[in-house]
Amino acid sequence: MASNNITPLSTSQPAPTTRENEYEENDWDNLGFKVTQTDYMFIAKSTLDGNFEQGQLKPFWKYSTESLCWNFELWTGTKAYKREDGSIFLFRPHDSAIRMQIGAERLCMLCLSVDQFVDAIKQTVLANKRWIPPAGKGTLYIRPLLMGSGAVLGVAPAPEYTFLVYACPVGNYFKVATGALSLYIEEEVHRAACGGAGGVKSITNYAPIINIFFVSF
Repeated sequence: MASNNITPLSTSQPAPTTRENEYEENDWDNLGFKVTQTDYMFIAKSTLDGNFEQGQLKPFWKYSTESLCWNFELWTGTKAYKREDGSIFLFRPHDSAIRMQIGAERLCMLCLSVDQFVDAIKQTVLANKRWIPPAGKGTLYIRPLLMGSGAVLGVAPAPEYTFLVYACPVGNYFKVATGALSLYIEEEVHRAACGGAGGVKSITNYAPIINIFFVSF
């Protein structure tokens, strides 16, 4: 029986494929935490009536947008993994959808429904299921993005939004999976402040603190 944190994924529904083999040829024992080009990504755009189109799977490509808006962008992360019997499970996809909706409301962005979000996750995972590491070797990291992609010169919400999902196989985020971590307490550069947007996964919360990674400890 699945717990509240995981969702079993049926593999019976059809999904596009480019090769016959069950697994992509990969060094599953040495997966890092980096972008690996897989087979497909999911893309949907908002329509003029304020809703999102159905969306579709497209071959994986390095997405770039020529948006002329005020950098409205949210992201979240979840994962899919295989058990010993080969079954595929998703980690809290509904919670990820709600988290993105909360962030979108805070930033005055259009957002997909929970059902649309979860369906996009499922489509992306099934289309890239040969990239899911064998049980115990890692997970398929899933990155949903919501971004303003319409032109606006003044300070205002974007007139159009693009939602996309890509996925890639990863190992543990930390090089040492178990054991203590060495932590550094930063007192000068802040990621969040009272009344700000630190409670949502906006791109504005991360770029300003990258410089602390280059401080000599």
